[in-house]
Amino acid sequence: MLRLTDFIIDCPDTMKLAAFYSEVTGRPVKEDSSEEWAGIRFGEIELAFIRVDGHRAPQWPDDEHPKQFHLDFEVDDIEAEQRRVLDLGATLRQDFIGPEGYGWRIYTDPAGHPFCLCRNKGVVWTEEGPVWPSLG
Repeated sequence: MLRLTDFIIDCPDTMKLAAFYSEVTGRPVKEDSSEEWAGIRFGEIELAFIRVDGHRAPQWPDDEHPKQFHLDFEVDDIEAEQRRVLDLGATLRQDFIGPEGYGWRIYTDPAGHPFCLCRNKGVVWTEEGPVWPSLG
């Protein structure tokens, strides 16, 4: 049986990037994290950060150093979350929010990796997280 256990992000400073995503997600950095490997648990999956000497940040949208991956975060209040992630060290790169307040905004984290804050029409928030609208 195959199980996804980790999503690993290369970076120059594991503890700095783990602290950024810990603040973004409200989840703690694992106690055994170090300068070589840091992690944040999401149930069975760990968002992990590994130190890479000579790390070259993606230069989105430049294809010479492509993004390679990005994280999407569904939010219920995009303006409040934008203020929060900018205060934590993110940089706004592009805005795709429409006139009704739905869409996404692209940011880069302190190590240059892109991520999005998304607000999708019809998403209802519950104690377990977002419930997506049916497509039928």
